Formats: sequence, structure tokens, C-alpha cells
Amino acid sequence: MQKLKRLWDCLGLFGAVLVSLQWGQLAQAASKTSQSNNIGFSVAAKIPDNQIDKKNSFFDLKLTKGQTETLKTTIYNVTAQDIKVQTAIHTAYTNENGAIEYVTPAKSFDQSLQYKMTDITKLQGAKTVTIPANGSKVVSAQVQMPTSPFNGVILGGWYFKRVDQKVTSEVKGSMNIKNQYSYVIGMKFTEGHVPAPKLSLDKVTVGMSNYHRGIFPYLRNTTAVIVPNLKTETTITSKNSGKVIKSAKKSGVQLAPNSVYRYPMLTGERKLQAGQYHLKMVVKNSEHKWVFEKDFAITAAAAKTYNAKSVDNAGINVIWFIVFGALGMLILVLLGLWLVFLIKKRRQSK
Repeated sequence: MQKLKRLWDCLGLFGAVLVSLQWGQLAQAASKTSQSNNIGFSVAAKIPDNQIDKKNSFFDLKLTKGQTETLKTTIYNVTAQDIKVQTAIHTAYTNENGAIEYVTPAKSFDQSLQYKMTDITKLQGAKTVTIPANGSKVVSAQVQMPTSPFNGVILGGWYFKRVDQKVTSEVKGSMNIKNQYSYVIGMKFTEGHVPAPKLSLDKVTVGMSNYHRGIFPYLRNTTAVIVPNLKTETTITSKNSGKVIKSAKKSGVQLAPNSVYRYPMLTGERKLQAGQYHLKMVVKNSEHKWVFEKDFAITAAAAKTYNAKSVDNAGINVIWFIVFGALGMLILVLLGLWLVFLIKKRRQSK
């Protein structure tokens, strides 16, 4: 039953549909869409004169110490009715997929992050605005750059979500899905010179990711710069036996400025074992290369806890609950039809 509960929790994630999560896609999210937009609205940034690259349709601005600036975005309503759109400013960070996250707010930030986008950029006016049918509305945000000298990039996003959509039908006891559509316009502010990236391997722990157990190296970017297109090669060796217990490769990793990448090395059906281990991680892109090595331990208590909670345990997997449930329903339906057939046949014989 505990596995089934986790399954339904995971299925609930399908209730949100978010668009334009990658930095390279932000330009598409920022441009006005056609009248066939089935989301019902679109957004477009009003690009100021201090834009670094005029081809970008997100905010890619060169700013100075203490500078203030008002940024504006137009929200377009392509429907025949008024709609409400909620807006927010988010600070970018690196998520567990190794991508820069602009949509979901972070629960915590790396201690090296000096200035958050949410600290220096504030919305002007109401956070939720009404856009008239087949019309548009301009919303504003005020930027106040730090008065202390700063070198590097401050990264975030201007988030827009339609909030007045209703569930079309509701059945008591059933799981209703409500779609939520959103856009995010990237905000990249550069001041002074951009430093060279510095990465470090902070720690290695064991834990969970979406109810799957694993080993988690924490890769830190302690500089105010985006580190793009990284490839990682990681090997974990048991210090007791000398055997490799886990190896993994990952490409396309993008690190946000001053953020931590909690890299999930999931162990699958292999249970966590208490002991002493050694991790080696090679991280590189076309311009830089880092090699990290670190010893770490898995305690018996941690192994027991996460092994018990994991949905990866050998035996009856979650998928088999679905299969057996479907077979059970099929058998019940067939039994019902068989009983109906017998009753009709008995009545006919009488």
C-alpha cells in the first residue's frame, strides 16, 4: 500500500504543464505567439537599449553599480474572454536534472550567492493582473543593482502563469487534473567583468530522489557565472573490496551562477550497503576540466532507512501492482459477464 501511495503521489505531478524551462528556449517563450495559441496568452519583453545581444528576446542586460532600471513586459490575451495572469520574479538555480531552473522557486541557495534576482528586482503593481479579451497589458518590474562593486552574472526569470482556468468536470472520489500553463522570460544581468568558473565537490551523501534511493555528489559552482555544456564521468569504488559499485556519465549539464548541483546517482535495485567508499568525478566542457576525488561513508542506519523507503526494492515492483490491478479488474468484468450469461440462460430454460 505504501508503494501505491507513492505511485499516486508521482502521478499527481502530471497536473502541471510548464513550458520553456531551458535557457536556450527562453527566447521562444518571450516572443508573441499567434492567434492559435491554445494556452490563451503569451508574453513579450520590451527590450531596453542596454541589451547586450539585441537578437535575444529575453532580458540580457549590461548594468552598473547602483543602477536602477524599469523593465516592461507585454502580456497578450488571445482569447475572447478576460483572463487573469499571475506574475513573479524567481532566482535561477541548478536542479537535479542538471538544468538551470527558472520556474520552480528554490527552497534554499548556495552560501556563495551574493545577490538574488528576487532581492534586486521587484514587481510594480499587483502580482495578479487581468488581461482584457483579445487585448494586452504592460506590466513592470523595478531593478535596483547593488551599491557595492560586483563582478559577474545575476540570473533569474520573470514568471507568468494563467490562474483562472477551471476544471471542466468533477467526479466525487476521482482524481481531477487541472492544467496550468506558464511562461518565463529569462533575466540575465551582467556587471563588471565575468569571472572564470570555479567548481568544487562539496560533499557526497546518500538519500532519495522521487522515492528512488541513490548516492548524491554535491557539485558547487561558487562563481557568478553560468557554466554551460558540462560532461561528467563519475565512479564510486568500495574501499573495502576495491570493486566499482556505481559508474555514471552525464552530458549537457548547465550550472547556474553560485548554485549547487545535487547529482542523483540512483542505484536501482541494488541496495545501499554500509561501508567506506571513494568517489572520483571528472567534469569538463570545451574550455575547462576539473577532477575531484572524495572519500565518504554510508552508515548502517542511513542504508536501512533509504532501502526501506525506496520503490526500487526487488520483488513486487510498483509496475506489477498496476499490472495485477488491471488483471484483477479484467477478471471481475469477465466474471460479471459470465454471471449475467448464466442468469439469462437459466431464465430462458424456464
